[in-house]
Amino acid sequence: MATEEASSTLPSYPDMIMEAIDALNEEEGSNKSAIWRQIEGTHGTLPPAHGTLLAHHLNQMKQAGQLVLLKNNYMKPNPNAPPRRGRGRPPKPKSSVPVPDGYPRPRGRPPKERVPYAPITVPMKKTATESSSGGSGKKRGRPRKFPMTEETPVAVKPIGTPRGRGRPPKVKTPVAATVGA
Repeated sequence: MATEEASSTLPSYPDMIMEAIDALNEEEGSNKSAIWRQIEGTHGTLPPAHGTLLAHHLNQMKQAGQLVLLKNNYMKPNPNAPPRRGRGRPPKPKSSVPVPDGYPRPRGRPPKERVPYAPITVPMKKTATESSSGGSGKKRGRPRKFPMTEETPVAVKPIGTPRGRGRPPKVKTPVAATVGA
């Protein structure tokens, strides 16, 4: 019961920490043990988890910007000092680009702009006479193995034996027999 009465009369930890830092009034800030001793001397009876609570509230106040930790010493931030930047690359500034009608931009390449009153033209296929006149006059791609002319029928087979697949066998030369042995 005595600890409950003592803890209920204690001010909040952030208030006690700020009072201790003000009372110590050290130029380079106050470390955790000095703040501990100051609070202990001022308020007398403290809860059994005082060390854990003090560390927790110091970290919270540091994260909130109420205290600055410099060389393991806590101090009040200088109001004239610029705000401290975090680690890493700063984020890009967000520009206010108007979104048309609330719809997201469609995927893919945007279509070419065209005049609304101009007629729509559809490209036509080239005929054989146009294709031969425009260009080198040769067909595209690899030429045929057996060129077809107008006189040759379609079902004509090439002259000679057709080659088989793969590498041809090595031709053996006849060995001359020795005479007079």
